Amino acid sequence: MLPEAMIALAAAGGTAVVQAAGTDAWTGFRQQVARWFGRGNAQRESAELERLDQTETALEAAGADQAERVRLRQETFWEAWFIALLEGLNDEEREQAAAELGTLLGQHAQQGGVSAGQGGIAAGRDVNVKAEQGSIAAAVLHGGANIGTPTQPDPSQG
Repeated sequence: MLPEAMIALAAAGGTAVVQAAGTDAWTGFRQQVARWFGRGNAQRESAELERLDQTETALEAAGADQAERVRLRQETFWEAWFIALLEGLNDEEREQAAAELGTLLGQHAQQGGVSAGQGGIAAGRDVNVKAEQGSIAAAVLHGGANIGTPTQPDPSQG
């Protein structure tokens, strides 16, 4: 079983693939991910490019009513795929691959991806924060936020 940090890295990889698909960053990121999975094997790299293209196609083809489900399915698939590769390596190779993946994801984040520090959460989409049964929920927001039901506009505003 992989250490928790590597599982988190695989989850971040899955999220990054889905978030990058169809964006300006996709072409370069897609190539880097395929190269990471290929591990020097041109045939495997080519197969990964096809798999990445299938993800992009699935995300683009999803209707509005299915987009979230397709996105989650693709993130889960890629997380599992990253985990499977890492689990198939010996300890030394796994450490090297994890470091390479961390670097790849860090470069992607610097080029417009989403990232967070240790203990944080970052999202390129909506995040819901709620507290139940007397617990406390907290969030730091950088950008706009909508909380609860929006206020009704003044009649003079139309």
